[in-house]
Amino acid sequence: MVREPGLSVRLKLTLSYVGLLMLAGALLLAVVWVFLLRYVPSDPITIPGPFVSGRFPGLFAPGRLPGPNIPSRSDLLRAFAPKIAAAWAFLLVFGLAGGWILAGRMLTPLKRITTATRMAANGSLSHRIRLPGRGDEFRELADAFDAMLARLEAHAAEQQRFAANASHELRTPLAITQTLLDVARNDPDRDTGELVARLHAVNTRAIELTEALLVLSRADQRSFSREHLDLSLIAEEATETLLPLAEKRGLTIETSGEETPATGSHTLLLQMTTNLVHNAIVHNLPEKGTVWVTTSIVHPGAVALTVENTGNKLAPQLLSTLVEPFQRGSERIRTDHAGVGLGLAIVTSIARAHDGTLTLTPRPEGGLRVTVQLPAAPMGAVGGSAASRSPTRSE
Repeated sequence: MVREPGLSVRLKLTLSYVGLLMLAGALLLAVVWVFLLRYVPSDPITIPGPFVSGRFPGLFAPGRLPGPNIPSRSDLLRAFAPKIAAAWAFLLVFGLAGGWILAGRMLTPLKRITTATRMAANGSLSHRIRLPGRGDEFRELADAFDAMLARLEAHAAEQQRFAANASHELRTPLAITQTLLDVARNDPDRDTGELVARLHAVNTRAIELTEALLVLSRADQRSFSREHLDLSLIAEEATETLLPLAEKRGLTIETSGEETPATGSHTLLLQMTTNLVHNAIVHNLPEKGTVWVTTSIVHPGAVALTVENTGNKLAPQLLSTLVEPFQRGSERIRTDHAGVGLGLAIVTSIARAHDGTLTLTPRPEGGLRVTVQLPAAPMGAVGGSAASRSPTRSE
């Protein structure tokens, strides 16, 4: 933004200091006038008895000889006026010099903040202000700015990794498609049915990846409308949708919980729950595994969705990588339904967009426990009974 040149903040502060100092001097003179000079008589008063010459030197008007009287109000004003003018001139000079120095010292932290801001605007997010000294408004601003730079730097690095991984993931199906088409062009007698089937599978995977990227982008931008809803009903809806997949794998899904009123996007929260249940089904025991889906009220201000599953024991260092985009966890991948590597990344983004938190905990017996905690809506906002729902078991 192009702005017209104006007075600097330092000059404005200096003029403010001078103005305040001159105003204080004027108020002081006004107090002297009101409480002292107003009681001095305007005319000379004769003093009875002998008068000592030279008692009041310089206080009498020119041409008036000292005599048996005291100075009048005009005599006092005439004697003190030059001294008042000199005092005001001294206050003006002192205020300008002192105010300029004080304003410079006060604005020194602001210059460091401005320098850091310009460096950040030029792309240098690694610079930090690190303003020394005890806490005050400027240091609070500097600390907040440093924290913001740290978050921006981490976010920029995350976005760069995400863009690189997304490009790699999107390039893979496109490269496979190109190879299949080249083979078909060089071998006209090849069976087109097999080619079409493989192209369909590759194209389906590319579409799933693109849709997942769109969901992730929508959640990160928080471009959705909020409504009151019941998280337990969303959990039941997601469970019923994925029940055929669980039956195909010979797994058992158990759902339980109570009415959990929350606020958010029904579509995104359903996507989040579906991803969690899908991961719990896919990354499970080969047979006779179990998935537990539970909703609960943590406290009056928060509700929770917990999805647990049986499975192999997970290394603690693996948990921190599971929420990264395209990090599928090599120890948990199966040959089918491996997904596009964005399941937990989407869950994390949706939870963060709803001001919630995601917690991953390995189960001692094997498997994973994932808990999403969201802000609660007022009870009764979604209708229905607040009574606990009875557990259901699906096989």
